[in-house]
Amino acid sequence: MGFYNDIKTKATQLQGSLATELIKFRNRDLMDAILAGCALVATADGTVSAEEKEKMLGFVRNSDALKHYDTSLVIDTFQKYIGKLEFDFALGRAELLQEISKVSKKMDEARLLVRVCCAIGTSDGDFGQQEKQVVHDICLEVGLNPTDFDL
Repeated sequence: MGFYNDIKTKATQLQGSLATELIKFRNRDLMDAILAGCALVATADGTVSAEEKEKMLGFVRNSDALKHYDTSLVIDTFQKYIGKLEFDFALGRAELLQEISKVSKKMDEARLLVRVCCAIGTSDGDFGQQEKQVVHDICLEVGLNPTDFDL
């Protein structure tokens, strides 16, 4: 009986591992879109504040869809996006908007993206006009009406 219990335990562990990997695979576009949006909003006023970084990491850690990702992957991806904007803002912005557009066919994910971007914009205590304009542009990129988010 012990042999069968071992097989059953291993099968259950494998099934759980596969389910987690499937969730990660399905939500990679969402993670990339959210991190791209956060990078655009965070750089809108010229500086990426600690509050903006903390808010973004807190969201990823608490999101059922994204909490499966390793924190170092999240930070590296965010830094990569910031680097693209710092190197060549126009090209970086175009690349990040392309990442964002991947969620445009899933309205629930698109709305979540915009809400997270709004939260990042307000995390330093001031949702400035430049940050609002970036979120406005993100709305247009994913096919949402900016006025639905008071933009």
